[in-house]
Amino acid sequence: MEIKAADVAKLRKMTGAGMMDCKNALVEANGDYDRAQEIIREKGKLVAAKRADRETVEGSVIVKITADNRTGIIVGLGCETDFVSKNQEFKDIANSIAELAIDKLPADTEVLKTLTIGDETVDSIITRQTGKTGEKHQLCYYAQIKGEYVAGYIHMTGKLASVVAFSKIFDAEAAKEIAMQVAAMNPVSVSEHDCPAEIKERELKIGREKAILEGKPENILDLIAQGYLNKFYKESTLLNQAFIKEAKQSVADYIKSVDPEVKVLGFIRFSLSD
Repeated sequence: MEIKAADVAKLRKMTGAGMMDCKNALVEANGDYDRAQEIIREKGKLVAAKRADRETVEGSVIVKITADNRTGIIVGLGCETDFVSKNQEFKDIANSIAELAIDKLPADTEVLKTLTIGDETVDSIITRQTGKTGEKHQLCYYAQIKGEYVAGYIHMTGKLASVVAFSKIFDAEAAKEIAMQVAAMNPVSVSEHDCPAEIKERELKIGREKAILEGKPENILDLIAQGYLNKFYKESTLLNQAFIKEAKQSVADYIKSVDPEVKVLGFIRFSLSD
């Protein structure tokens, strides 16, 4: 049957698929719009399956914070190339998903995928875009954090972001500085007190083995290992790190200079390149 340009344009508006994809789907569906939409969705799933093993190291990482500044989220939408990530449609989809996430605050990524934008699920939208571009799209990260005050930071590349929760309302600029610290220095925990046990054990083991290789006496190996761990804490836990804006000052000291009563409750950080 004859497929008119107006029919193709109508299907394109309904699905967001490319003009040729819409025309081919309408031809295959004999002009049936419902069947044509199914064909386009099926094509997206087929492309997604074929490209399932591709890495999505490009994309968009977005921070959203609730109006009361007490909850923050990070959403990461990945794709394969910088070309696609810079496309306005890709950016709009990533932002729409992030807006949905901050509005609904789903429990995890899998729940977020089932939520709808208009009459389409997030998962379906992502699959459709995969089919449309021929490039893998993936909702590669979603997490939320709560506190009495939450601040976020998105790096200028748009591929790295962080959110930090504080125990009380905190100076906005100082809070952003701490979020930038998290993004730049990638700490493993807030302090030595919440550093995961497996990381502590690993660092102690490394310190001990290093001391053995250096020929240190057996009776001081544990002491040397503890010193190695303390050095790790200074470099890799947020409050003990040197503040990026003033290396002679620790992050803990900087926070105390702004507000001695505020505590860092936690943070989340995500980078597409990690």
